[in-house]
This record gives sequence, structure tokens and C-alpha cells, in this order.
Amino acid sequence: MTTDRCWMTDSDICNLAVMTTRQLGTTGPTVSALGLGAMGMSDLYGPADRAESIATIHAALDAGITLIDTGDFYGMGHNELLIREALADRDRDQVTISVKFGALRDADGGWNGYDGRPQAVKNFLAYSLSRLGTDHVDIYRLARTDPNVPIEETVGAIKELIEAGHVRHVGLSESSADVIRRAATVTEISDLQIEYSLISRGIEAEILPTTREHGIGVTAYGVLSRGLLSGHWSKDRDVSKDFRGVSPRFQGENLDHNLKLVEALREAAAEAGATPAQAAIAWALSRGEDIVPLIGARRRERLTEALEALTLDVDIAKIEAAVPEDSAAGERYPAAQMAHLPA
Repeated sequence: MTTDRCWMTDSDICNLAVMTTRQLGTTGPTVSALGLGAMGMSDLYGPADRAESIATIHAALDAGITLIDTGDFYGMGHNELLIREALADRDRDQVTISVKFGALRDADGGWNGYDGRPQAVKNFLAYSLSRLGTDHVDIYRLARTDPNVPIEETVGAIKELIEAGHVRHVGLSESSADVIRRAATVTEISDLQIEYSLISRGIEAEILPTTREHGIGVTAYGVLSRGLLSGHWSKDRDVSKDFRGVSPRFQGENLDHNLKLVEALREAAAEAGATPAQAAIAWALSRGEDIVPLIGARRRERLTEALEALTLDVDIAKIEAAVPEDSAAGERYPAAQMAHLPA
């Protein structure tokens, strides 16, 4: 399915305005084949430009992107306020807003675990609705499973919020196959948000078969492995105020190894007239109609580059050969955060 929603005058974006759509699972909403992940506009990837961030959101909407992903803890609410500002003159019903909640922060930006208690779920949502300036969230999901609260209780609370009209769909995030199965006994799940890319393919063994068994879609984040696969990363980049400064894949010999993979990807992509980023996004799109990649573009030029992946004719086998499964060096998060991820 395609839709043409080009309302703007930016010719670069307008030329890419034909957007295909995909349904998130068997019960979730129909959204654009690519979604926009807004995290980097507020947090974790160094300073961002507010005006350019809003312009990028507008350009994404004008190009037909209908799914925007955020978290109430991105910039301690800043991201939700930014999205509210960007959507102020847009039709709210034309945008699917996905919100992650439950990550606990401190005043210094540190991380203090996750809270999936039913009363916390309802409290988090109340603040998100206020910051977003809306009466409902389209998809609501716990950012990481709370080890102290059964997932049945957490998604049960979201189900109650659906019945009250404040949420439209229940989502999951970074959940194991067991958690997915248990959550699905309580209510319908639209999608699982989880990292999935050429160099992060662990979900293919058990998690992806489980989502497909239960008719649950996947919104794939990290499709460019936080910029590593973009072809724009440099060893000389300043990451002193950037999450990637502590990410194992961006350290020392790991980074040297991974950048060699990127050069192999660049060569394979060039055969199709594509950039490494476009080839990596095209690969993610090729994994199935139940997969919706999230692109974390913070600037319009990166958005334009990503959108071109929708029309690429690339040899997926050559792309996979350039970056074989399990070829990356280093974990995708530091050890403390890996402990919160599915095994």
C-alpha cells in the first residue's frame, strides 16, 4: 500500500513522497514503512538543534512518515515537549505516537532501573499526555521489563488505560520470547520494539519467530547501529557527551574492526548506487512486511538519505555477505545495561 502525502515545498523531500505502509501485527495500527525515532533530538547523542529537529519532524511527516517514536525519559520529558511543538499545526489523527515509559533517571542523567508497577504506569502516562498535549497515546510500552513486576501486571494496566480511552495499543520493548508469550495471554500486543540491524541479528533465533507466532509486529530501532553503519562515522569524532563514548562497539579495537565492516558494506552498496546507510535500511525493510525500521535522523539531510532506501534495488545477499551475522565486535550496550536486555 502506498500513500502520497507531500504537502511541502522542499523538492528533495517531495521527490521521495510516495510512502508504503505496513501494519504493526494483526491488531496494531497501519503506519508508514519507516518510522522516525526522535530520541537523538533530545538526549544521548550529544547536542541537537531544536529548530532543525522540528524541521526534520515536519519533513518526515510531509514525506509520508506517520510513526513517531519517543520515550518519556528522553531528555527528562524534553522529547515529548519537542514533539508537541512540532505537531502543533498538524492533524493529530494522522500521526501514530509511540511512547516508552518506565526508565528511571536521576538529576545527573544517570539510570536507576525500571518501574512497571500498575500505579506507576498510570502516573507515567498522565505526565506524557500533558507534555504531548494530547488525550491519547497510540502505542504505549515499558522500555525494559521490570524484574520486580510480572509483565502481566504491567500490560494489564495498559489494557485498563485502553479501556479508559487514554491509549490505543499495547506495545513491548526489548522483551524475551517468554515475556512476549506471557504478555500475549493478557491482551493483544501490536508490536515489539527491539534493536535489529545487520550487526544485531540476535532476535532471529527465538524472538522474531515468537512475535510472528502471536501476530505481533516489530519496530526495529538501531538499524544503523547508532550511526556506526551510516558510513558517516569517524574515529576522530568527539563522543565526550555522547552515549557512544561508552558503547563497546565504538571503543578501540572494536571500532577499528567494525569500521572495516562498514567499508565492506560501502563497497557492496555502491554497486546499487547506494550509501551504506541506505543499504542497511533496505536490508531491514527486506526482513518482512511485519518489520518497520525506525530511523533516527536528526537533520533533514539524513532523513532524505534514509527515505531513498525505500526505492532502492539492492542485492540483499551481497549486503549480508559484506556484514555477516555475528561479525560485529563488542556488545551493543555497556554491561550494566545489557543486564536489562533479553538473553
